[in-house]
Amino acid sequence: IIFVALIGIFCGAIFFGTDIIYNFLKAGLTAIGFGPFANELLLGLWMIAGPLGAVVTKKIGASTITETLGGAVEALMGGQFGAGAILSGLIQGIGNELGFAISGYRSFGKMALLLSTITSTIVTFAWSLLSEGYMNYKIGYLSALFAARFISIGFFAGVLVYWINKLFDRSGLDKE
Repeated sequence: IIFVALIGIFCGAIFFGTDIIYNFLKAGLTAIGFGPFANELLLGLWMIAGPLGAVVTKKIGASTITETLGGAVEALMGGQFGAGAILSGLIQGIGNELGFAISGYRSFGKMALLLSTITSTIVTFAWSLLSEGYMNYKIGYLSALFAARFISIGFFAGVLVYWINKLFDRSGLDKE
């Protein structure tokens, strides 16, 4: 519980900082007609808490709880997305959780993180189709957005989480 809370709080602060980066990136990309890509490129960073909570604790539900808590911290810090960050955290956490559930919560390594990347990309993209007007884009543009999202989530919530967990393992701290 303590690890989940600490990860959620720490990542919530990172999410708040990412909001600022998002504004600059969105402004620059909007000027050239690619504004929605700001969200896609940074989404993986906003989703790092869930898989990190799962691989560190190896507990059912850790991904959803950690990601939702991170969204709550972002909102409480005054993040521009307000309470919407909590809902986004919940949806992102569920998306991540599905990948670990598919593995039966037996594996929290590379394959589980890949599954988590796939399921969270699909779940969050479906949410964007419904909530952010993505249904109005042409299939080619949607495909590019989906690919950018998958790469972002794969790097930040997959590869980076894997590396952080390896460092944690080497630290000798007992995670149980």
